[in-house]
Amino acid sequence: MRFEPAAQFLLPFLRPTRRQAEPDAEQLLVAAADAAVAVTVVRHPRARNYNLRIKESSRQAVLTMPRRGSLREARAFAERNAAWIAARLSRLPAPVPFAPGSSIPLHGIAHVIEHRPKARGTVWAEERDGQAILCVAGPPEHLRRRIADFLKREARRQLADASRRHATILEVKIGRIGVRDTGSRWGSCSFEGSLSFSWRLVLAPPHVLDYLAAHEVAHRVELNHSRRFWRVVERLFPEWRRAEAWLKAHGNGLHRYGVIDRS
Repeated sequence: MRFEPAAQFLLPFLRPTRRQAEPDAEQLLVAAADAAVAVTVVRHPRARNYNLRIKESSRQAVLTMPRRGSLREARAFAERNAAWIAARLSRLPAPVPFAPGSSIPLHGIAHVIEHRPKARGTVWAEERDGQAILCVAGPPEHLRRRIADFLKREARRQLADASRRHATILEVKIGRIGVRDTGSRWGSCSFEGSLSFSWRLVLAPPHVLDYLAAHEVAHRVELNHSRRFWRVVERLFPEWRRAEAWLKAHGNGLHRYGVIDRS
């Protein structure tokens, strides 16, 4: 998942100057409408201009600046675009916490979280009167963590199974398979063959998770996105375009689940 740059400010020619060292990351508060919004400023060695984006996974505004830019210029740029920041943040879907009564998708099917403090076990799914339920045992203070751990275990298990199945078809070796809460991409494949995925794929329909496994395993043959790479993907997962379309339409929405609303 990539984010479109919102606004850019081209730097004038930079002459060598003596400047006091500034940190690589800084938090700014910018006035927007009736409230102040936080902007995370990050220096990037290859950036040539000031660039604003909304990081939906953490519901934050991020301003990328050149290594030799100044925080004064960064603040001025953020303040000029404060209305855009506030508008984009306001359009983000409301966060859905891991809490009793919340509805979260599991394999693309809505499950209502039900707390059962006296039950044995941790987390399990069942159905009652046609409604899918995600049951959570134990004290209430452990509920959020138990749900997150359950989803990560399910994601790792299913992605490992799918990845190994695709690797067998291609007769390639894969390394360690891990899951993380990534905000910029759904999966990655290292040069050595280790695979990493977003655990949030377990929230998506099964064909989307299967496609991402096929996509990353295909990189064991072509470590690029050339036509040859997509032919490999087509061999493993002929319906990859349908999965890509789902991610484009609904993928960002998966980041709303389990988020604590601090607004």
